[in-house]
Amino acid sequence: MAACSRGLVARPFDLTARGAAHWPCPAPRRRAIRCCCRAQQEPRRRLSKAAAAAPERTEEWRIDGNKPAAAARGRRRASLTAMPSLPFPSPRSRRQWKQQNFYPRCTPRGPAPQSRDTPPKRDTGIASEKEWGINLLDEAVKESGTNEDGSTWYRESGDDRGDNGYRCRWARMGGQSHDGTTEWKETWWEKSDWTGYKELGAEKSGKNGEGDSWWEKWKEVLYQDEWSNLARIERSAEKQAKSGAENAGWYEKWWEKYDAKGWTEKGAHKYGRLNEQSWWERWGEHYDGRGFVLKWTDKWAETDLGTKWGDKWEEKFFAGIGSRQGETWHVSPGGDRWSRTWGEEHFGNGKVHKYGKSTTGESWDLVVDEETYYEAEPHYGWADVVGDSTQLLSIQPVERPPGVYPTIDFSASSPAPPSDDPPGMPPSPLE
Repeated sequence: MAACSRGLVARPFDLTARGAAHWPCPAPRRRAIRCCCRAQQEPRRRLSKAAAAAPERTEEWRIDGNKPAAAARGRRRASLTAMPSLPFPSPRSRRQWKQQNFYPRCTPRGPAPQSRDTPPKRDTGIASEKEWGINLLDEAVKESGTNEDGSTWYRESGDDRGDNGYRCRWARMGGQSHDGTTEWKETWWEKSDWTGYKELGAEKSGKNGEGDSWWEKWKEVLYQDEWSNLARIERSAEKQAKSGAENAGWYEKWWEKYDAKGWTEKGAHKYGRLNEQSWWERWGEHYDGRGFVLKWTDKWAETDLGTKWGDKWEEKFFAGIGSRQGETWHVSPGGDRWSRTWGEEHFGNGKVHKYGKSTTGESWDLVVDEETYYEAEPHYGWADVVGDSTQLLSIQPVERPPGVYPTIDFSASSPAPPSDDPPGMPPSPLE
């Protein structure tokens, strides 16, 4: 086999604090602005401005366990609510890394495949087809070799067939250093059957000589709902990374679901830890395609010393009428609890009822004249996901013989949504 001069050089796995670190914020996802009860549109506020008499709800904390101090602001967005500083920034490499630098890698009897030895990045959502660059072969391949530096590699591909027109084209590749301390693996696949089901996916993992490890899985699916006969596209991504030098790591699960009539669901679960501090985040968005919108976010964190804090909110709207409510809270190591709850009722006539209270005796209850703003439609919907799924849609199933029809199991439901339980740190696939 032709030797490859490029060996397995593992890139650094950075989980250390670099300067001021902050609560991991969700990736931007609310760009579209729509006013459902006024003809005039203006930039949307995530939460309406508080009346002059109402205490501000945006909070700021420090790890030292002091009570939160209210940060006065005139306008605010719930998605930008200040959260506690945490020394665990996204492990973004100081060096810019472009995935396209590693393609092509799957030419039969060509150079040895090169590894993507960079950990996944936090808070980057679901990658596109182009970013993964999946390129499957039309022939079976099974190759292996040794590079000049003593590292080894392998590459194989195949085409599996099954009942009901099932077909799975796949490719696997990987390698390791001469002493086994550095390792990488990657798998690509596309699946189809006679029901119209199509799936495109990829999974990769790696580890370096310092004991750091990472894993990432990406998938998008097209299928026809058995009950509504509507086409659906679902996209998902899971990512995790662990440090070999300290008790640090993170895990994220993202998902998006769309159908041809505008029904959309999006969400994410996140977890992270750096030594004595841990934090969680969950958020979700639901659009029924007929005007109803539900959005929510829940964040919380804790230290091994017993300090805990969090913030959550929820909004529901339909035809300009709806509500928002939320809570900000803090628990000291001694068990003392502070919280502030708030709510808004939007009547669709320019009137908004605002109310709230805190454990320190604050309270407000008033009706103000105020416009109502919210996103009635997702900023990224069915038309967008169809346009970005050209490789998924181009998957060719096995030709169905005349008179043979696919078997459909109506007792089987669509894939279950992710659990509402907070995600923990799953075991590394390299263990």
